Amino acid sequence: MRARGFLLGGPRRRVMVQNLTMTDLVAYMNGVGEAARRAATLMAAAPTSAKNQALLALARRLRDSGPALAAANERDLAAAREAGLDAPLVDRLRLDAKTLDTVALGCEQIAAMPDPIGEITGVKRRPTGISVGQMRVPLGVFGMIYESRPNVTIEAASLAIKSGNACILRGGSEALHSNLALAALVAQSLEEAGLPAEAVQLINTTDRAAVGLLIAMPAFVDVIIPRGGKGLIERISRDARVPVIKHLDGNCHCYVDAQVDLEQALVVVDNAKTQKYSPCNATESLLVHVDQAAAFLPRIGRIFAAKGVEMRACTRAFAALLEVPDAKLALATEADWDTEYLAPIISIKVVDSLDEAIAHINHHGSHHTDAILTTLHVNAMRFLREVDSASVMVNASTRFADGFEYGLGAEIGISTDKFHARGPVGLEGLTSMKWVVLGQGEIRQ
Repeated sequence: MRARGFLLGGPRRRVMVQNLTMTDLVAYMNGVGEAARRAATLMAAAPTSAKNQALLALARRLRDSGPALAAANERDLAAAREAGLDAPLVDRLRLDAKTLDTVALGCEQIAAMPDPIGEITGVKRRPTGISVGQMRVPLGVFGMIYESRPNVTIEAASLAIKSGNACILRGGSEALHSNLALAALVAQSLEEAGLPAEAVQLINTTDRAAVGLLIAMPAFVDVIIPRGGKGLIERISRDARVPVIKHLDGNCHCYVDAQVDLEQALVVVDNAKTQKYSPCNATESLLVHVDQAAAFLPRIGRIFAAKGVEMRACTRAFAALLEVPDAKLALATEADWDTEYLAPIISIKVVDSLDEAIAHINHHGSHHTDAILTTLHVNAMRFLREVDSASVMVNASTRFADGFEYGLGAEIGISTDKFHARGPVGLEGLTSMKWVVLGQGEIRQ
């Protein structure tokens, strides 16, 4: 079936050169959905060996295809620069050798992991003679809607393969050439392992109406995972007719406690903010106990000033930072405590107690990732228990909030929901449990 010169069928669809009519777009999306549902049935029954073979083949192809992937990625980068995208957004598009090696290693790590599908746990014998337990099974088909970062294409594909799911991917138009090149490698790897290429499909039309159709196809899609800016995720959450796994933003905090190893705190806070500005796990707000403000703030201020980080401070923090040479310093507004900057900007507040720090984080944070720097065990344990976030850390950078760093191999995203997955969503987050009953002819009396 063709519509305006665009080939609709098959796993390796060509780039659309003209907009589809709504009728053709609906037909296209239904075709994608039907193919995904068929593939999901096959993937749920796929042997572990075949899934691992596909993952290892994908890792090999990622390493072997560096020049071709770089050329595709450069087309996207050039278009982004020409369009005047902000530097952090351009950075998110970059698919360099380090990124490719990381996602290839992620594929290999996932291949080496135990297959969760079919695992039966919690089996208990009942007085009636039956045994009752739970079996881990795939979700079925998940739709992934994401912006920028083309490495997400591989992370989503690799997790879908190992978890026995099918997925429908809709990347941003700004990464179209990179995503198409990566999706082709995935299809080839699936076919090499004898698995359906349609288990991972990339929607290759940039028509935004395709997103509206994808999130309203409960017959074909079991869950939607949006990964991008707050506006995108709010829209998906509002309009979706299937369940959504999401986080809206990453307003992450570091809190420097009353008793702390100052040298360690300086290194950790610096890394949490400046190692990379664009990820959702970068620290956006720094809280400092009043007992450490005079000792800590001028020192971290000099580090931030040297790196061009703008500091938006409360009045007490502002006073402590005034003597920092070349500091980009401003008084914080109330809005700053709620802002995810994704840029070299940080809000800074002096607090009088651990209680105040926890209350501030729970009120202003996004329930993503928050860290305490402390030498007091009791305070560390209180922080872990009482901060209501998906990841809570002691004496470690918030930048560790990542599926790869957590040993999940990769992540499909980070969830700040409490059902059904929370934090980095890896293999188990893409599965559910069903009850199984084992008997020997028992009947209910």
